[in-house]
Amino acid sequence: MKRGYFKSNNLCLSYIDYSKGESEKILLALHGHFGNARMFSSLASSLDDWKVFALDQRGHGWSEHPVNRDYSRETYIEDIKHFITTVLNNKSVVLLGHSLGGANAYQFASKYPELVKAMIIEDIGAEIEGDASYATLFPHRVASLKELKDVVESRWKGSFRYFGESAFEDEHGWGFRFDSKGMMVSQQNLNGSWWSDWTNTDCPTLLIHGTNSDVVNLSQVKKMKQARKNTTIKAFEGCGHTIHDDDPLGFNNTVKNFLESL
Repeated sequence: MKRGYFKSNNLCLSYIDYSKGESEKILLALHGHFGNARMFSSLASSLDDWKVFALDQRGHGWSEHPVNRDYSRETYIEDIKHFITTVLNNKSVVLLGHSLGGANAYQFASKYPELVKAMIIEDIGAEIEGDASYATLFPHRVASLKELKDVVESRWKGSFRYFGESAFEDEHGWGFRFDSKGMMVSQQNLNGSWWSDWTNTDCPTLLIHGTNSDVVNLSQVKKMKQARKNTTIKAFEGCGHTIHDDDPLGFNNTVKNFLESL
């Protein structure tokens, strides 16, 4: 793994290059809210014949936080464009995105279809209505990792596991790398109906869905398949919103099989 940096409209953004060889086949992975590029390490290690890159999207991981809390749809899309332009020399890619990253992927493809060969969308719909306001209650720093875990689980309905990859310690204590208050703004901008972006492309696309997801239901996923050409579904029984965490082996194999089919 090699960490790199690039500029996108005066913001310094980070990425991880998981590439093992000189393959011309490129997979670009985009995490969801609160995540970072390292969430794709297991998948990348299973893909021997692909060059895998993963972004720390703005406000996440080792990337800078925009001081004006600019988490608009447009800036997320342009960050991806700047990465492909400056780091990948405008080579076309397969896009993989979870949640926020999935919406960013299909909206990027809608605007720049010539740069996207195929898509893998993990558990996000074309109609989005979420609430990330609970993140504003997360502390800036606490004394220990255990305290951070306890605070998060007392203020959020899920497990600490999803946030744990972004936890870090500095001289002030334990906190998160993501912009906690900015995530509410980002989610508000993500909410909406994006059917025109979803149906504006026809590249091969795989929708990965957890049947226990609280973000998108199977009926909407089926509607997305019906509304768009070259779209298939893989539903994971008993998995929630983060299929890559709930069933990592199944997720990795599903992605590999799709890539091999291209």
